[in-house]
Amino acid sequence: VILIKFCDRLHNMRTLDSLPEHRRLRMALETRDIYAPLAHRFGLGKMKVDLENLAFKYIDPKMYDYLLKKVRLSRNERIAYLNKMIVPIQSDLEKQGFSVEVQGRAKHLFSIYNKMRFKNKQFDDIHDLYGIRVIVETEKISDCFAVYGYITQKYPPIPQHFKDYISIPKHNGYQSLHSAIIGPKGHVVELQIRTRRMHEFAELGVAAHWRYKEKITKDDAAVDSFLKWARELIKDADTASASAFMEGFKLNLYHDEIYVFTPKGDMKSLPAGATPIDFAYAIHTEIGNGCIGAKVNGKIVRLNAELRSGDRVEVITSKNQMPKPDWLKIVVTHRAKLKIRAAINEERRKEIEKGRNIFDKMLTGTKRLFTENDAIRAIRKQGIKTPADLFSALANQQISSEEVMESITRPHGKSAGPKENAPAQVKPPKKGFAAIAREEQARTTSHKDEVTIAGMNNIAYSYAKCCNPVPGDDIIGFVTTEGTVKIHRKNCVNVTNENSVKSERIVSVAWNRKLNTEFLAGIRIVGEDKVGMTNQITGVISKFDTNIRTITLHAKDGIFVCNLMIFVKNTSKLAALMDKLKKVQGVFTVERLSA
Repeated sequence: VILIKFCDRLHNMRTLDSLPEHRRLRMALETRDIYAPLAHRFGLGKMKVDLENLAFKYIDPKMYDYLLKKVRLSRNERIAYLNKMIVPIQSDLEKQGFSVEVQGRAKHLFSIYNKMRFKNKQFDDIHDLYGIRVIVETEKISDCFAVYGYITQKYPPIPQHFKDYISIPKHNGYQSLHSAIIGPKGHVVELQIRTRRMHEFAELGVAAHWRYKEKITKDDAAVDSFLKWARELIKDADTASASAFMEGFKLNLYHDEIYVFTPKGDMKSLPAGATPIDFAYAIHTEIGNGCIGAKVNGKIVRLNAELRSGDRVEVITSKNQMPKPDWLKIVVTHRAKLKIRAAINEERRKEIEKGRNIFDKMLTGTKRLFTENDAIRAIRKQGIKTPADLFSALANQQISSEEVMESITRPHGKSAGPKENAPAQVKPPKKGFAAIAREEQARTTSHKDEVTIAGMNNIAYSYAKCCNPVPGDDIIGFVTTEGTVKIHRKNCVNVTNENSVKSERIVSVAWNRKLNTEFLAGIRIVGEDKVGMTNQITGVISKFDTNIRTITLHAKDGIFVCNLMIFVKNTSKLAALMDKLKKVQGVFTVERLSA
């Protein structure tokens, strides 16, 4: 049915002149925004190009005519240029034993227009209008890579333009090697290499499925992928309004793709710009709803982190997590947006139901002496506009039933303000860790024997506030302009930065063996935001007989971050403490702070 609809739309666009102008424009916009990208999604490359060019002709006729003339004027020159490459490439590859068809190809008008628009270029500034496609008459994928190797021996490739869609096909099943090479006279030439079957699927998409039906192997998987995507889209349609559905539908059609992996190695295709939340919802709705964080390639990342192709993503969940309205600004997939809205609406419905029950009990206590109108007046006194707002506020304890009752019984009085039941948040001190370190450790210690400085006696030194070295750390000294020495950890960024530190000002230093002094060290703990987490952490520290200088807490989107400054005697004690903290249930990472 979809294929027939595409053919019908293509016929309509070819006969569009018979319609009034306003209908032509409406149909052209619909074709550009829906039909052309949908054709691309189903792998119908030729159909997509035809639909885009026809839509462009009616949306911006002046620009269309301008580009058409420009392309026609340069056509003979372009053909002559490409033939200078096609003939020797064909000959060289046949000498190597490959059976190939080498085609010249040109950017189509709508593609040129988009490049001019998005890169703010004039037609004459676009230098990659040339393209060559090599179709290898074989089913051996390795031949495509071998052909690429032979071609790039003669024509230098541009490495950043290489894309391997054979090993990792696009979501619509498209397979090909893409690159760009430097041709004669320094022109950039786009290069595509694919087998004959890959070419058929690139041009005809799902329609090519039936051409090879008698010997289908992987092609069934490609068609199944298209149909699965369509079913998912339609299934999600019941949870959204028509406008929201179409908005998300168009959004998902346009995005480029990235390929990321689960911890087990399963590949997921997502739109470019996708976040860990998008990935979580791609796995399962419950995993998305409970997502509180993610590890990307083994490192904790924020929920708004942008994923990249090849990332290995592990979703961290909590049964106490609920989707937040802010997530809608983060996610890019249609599915994630629909599921988040559905979860938020369901939570809102439960809140309203809970608040309604509280309100009904309140009225029962007054023997129903007050009407709905009395309640509405009370709502207005609280600055709440609708009954739903009131019920939600009651459920969340933003106001109490006593305050509502007081407003009802004192129609001319001043209503009480909302009850402040929100838990107090621990705010970080105005002074950062560097300032705390400076207070505790920026002391001149020439009269102590904590550190030995090579070749220097009785020189004043202090510990750098940027890295807080502790006995056991590999350390190095840096002679300041005041003639004192700053002691840094060897891996401190301020030491490894060659632009900021000159080698002649670096001196060798070492810890003295017998030290009984406590040093300030910083630790950052990241974990699940749940009740009792702080008590568990401080409990572990107290068992180590370690004093805490300061502790700052921050929680957002279900992730708990605790920064500690503690006193320790050496790195062994510090490492042992960090190992214990890593074993606390709900802790994801424990790292040493540099500053």
